[in-house]
Amino acid sequence: MDIHEFIRLPHRFRWGGVSGDDCVMFCATWAQHLCGTDPAARVRGTYSDERGAYAVMTAKGGLVKMIGGGIEPLGFVRVMDDLRDGDIGVIRAPSAIDCVVREICAVRFGPLWVALGPNGVAGKRADHVAAWRYTP
Repeated sequence: MDIHEFIRLPHRFRWGGVSGDDCVMFCATWAQHLCGTDPAARVRGTYSDERGAYAVMTAKGGLVKMIGGGIEPLGFVRVMDDLRDGDIGVIRAPSAIDCVVREICAVRFGPLWVALGPNGVAGKRADHVAAWRYTP
């Protein structure tokens, strides 16, 4: 499955990554497809709302540290430039939940970043804070 096929899947927004995904779990599911291991296995299903998501993220040292700590041991490397389709990133963009600009986990797709929100998968132009590429 390539990134085009992944994006076209019937994604369902659910906090915590059980019976659906939130923006972080959407990226973890994509990472699992690439490498065969769920980088979010330890936290998947441990929260069920936004407050719980932020508690997990805070306990892990913030979104960038949490994402990097989960995917780097699985063969993902940090990249700064020359972003490619399928790279996983942390971007600064308005949240689909409340329109407040915040850090969001997303997947690179052409010139856009795609993320999962309550209204489904949406693409946004945004600057990345951090990005990773799978290098098996």
